[in-house]
Amino acid sequence: MVLVGRGFGILLHVTSLPGKYSVGDLGKDAYRFIDLLAETGASYWQVLPLNPTSLETANSPYSSVSAFAGNPLLINPDMLAEEGLLKDVPVTSRADKCKRKVCYKEAYREKEYFLDMAYREAVKEGLSKLPGYEDFVDENKYWLDDYALFMTLKKILGKPWYEWPDELRRRDMKALSEVREKHRTLIEYYCFEQYVFERQWKRLKDYANKKGINILGDIPIYVSLDSADVWSNQEIFKLRSNGRPAYVSGVPPDYFSPTGQLWGTPVYDWEKLRDTGFKWWIERLRRMNDLYDLIRIDHFRGLIAYWEVPGDAETAVNGKWVEVPYEDFFKTLTKFFPTLPFVAEDLGVITPDVREVMRKYRLPGMKVLVFAWSDPGNPYLPHNHEENYIVYTSTHDTNTVKGWYIEEATEKQKKFLASYTGLAINSQNVSQIFIRLALMSVSRLAIIPAQDVLGLGSEARMNKPGTIKGNWQWRMLLSELESPKFHELGELAELYGRK
Repeated sequence: MVLVGRGFGILLHVTSLPGKYSVGDLGKDAYRFIDLLAETGASYWQVLPLNPTSLETANSPYSSVSAFAGNPLLINPDMLAEEGLLKDVPVTSRADKCKRKVCYKEAYREKEYFLDMAYREAVKEGLSKLPGYEDFVDENKYWLDDYALFMTLKKILGKPWYEWPDELRRRDMKALSEVREKHRTLIEYYCFEQYVFERQWKRLKDYANKKGINILGDIPIYVSLDSADVWSNQEIFKLRSNGRPAYVSGVPPDYFSPTGQLWGTPVYDWEKLRDTGFKWWIERLRRMNDLYDLIRIDHFRGLIAYWEVPGDAETAVNGKWVEVPYEDFFKTLTKFFPTLPFVAEDLGVITPDVREVMRKYRLPGMKVLVFAWSDPGNPYLPHNHEENYIVYTSTHDTNTVKGWYIEEATEKQKKFLASYTGLAINSQNVSQIFIRLALMSVSRLAIIPAQDVLGLGSEARMNKPGTIKGNWQWRMLLSELESPKFHELGELAELYGRK
């Protein structure tokens, strides 16, 4: 697709919203944020993946038990109470310790407690009487049945699926039927949980769209080994007979990492996918297209060719590039998505074949300003930007602009930045200067992380790739949601023709 007109938006994950619970959710502060976006003249709200997270995977939204399901952690109990499904919700705010950072342990317990109560209340009245419940279950049967069954088995067995008894691991129909019969209530609970998420998310998205705000979503290219997706579609992944991956994903060694990056997720068997008409991918993208208005595909280059590493390798060194039948894949996609509402995450070293696919299908790419300050030929510098791109000051995987300037930028980079802008730059004004550079860019869409709007440092960083602890925790304070800096951003956007 081609980005139309000039606009801007803000990147803020749902978990980072303020609110009275231990994690940001789909409650009233999400609506306040949409109101704020509308007031500033923004046209986009970018979120990270909304799929289920867990303590076991360090709460990463890029590592989930399902590529289709919504995250129950984001469900707001107060909205359940408004619908008569909860009677006892707390009036007071959560503990102060959860105001600035998500308290994940407390949040999982908190939301599971309220959802269990809501489910019991719904059962009393009859699930079929819930507005749209039966339609939701029927319309999402293609992924919901296996997801609910998978979650039930995980709850009962407490192990990853590849360690389940053979008949369950291999999905013996008789064994699965017995589980469905014996654990009908638990399966039903997981369906109810997804119904509630869908209802709250769709209500919020509809509110945003009516305010002129589009939702830019995000999907990781790969899925977790211990997921409903792999368990229920084993034939489209390169797995051994015991369910373990024969090959895993990663990226090759480079200047920054002599051993490469070993991601560990199973890779797709693209020939098997082609034999099915790429059915799983079509279903996945259809589902995402229903949840979002525009979809960013993380590690887009993996849809053209991917780095395949033996499943028992300890580093990514001994991998190889494997080409995807991408011509057939994208030709098939256009039959279902004529405009291809996708954004290509094209950061890093990108080969000509990837650029050609982006050009042919007119897919927007990304320009990130914290990567720009090396030399005049750097593609991320504003004078090298192109129209069909999204320009970012920073991203969820980088430091904030202020954090970058204080902790990561070299003296040479700082000198180049000062010469390029003709300004005296310091840690207090660098975020605002980057915002101006992004807004004045020729790129049609500018996305500013909320942390950069607020001028925050590395304490507000969302994720540090290659690390496990301390990520995905930052939360905005309610007072920051009311900060005049957001309205100042809107005024600047108007100055640069983005309103």
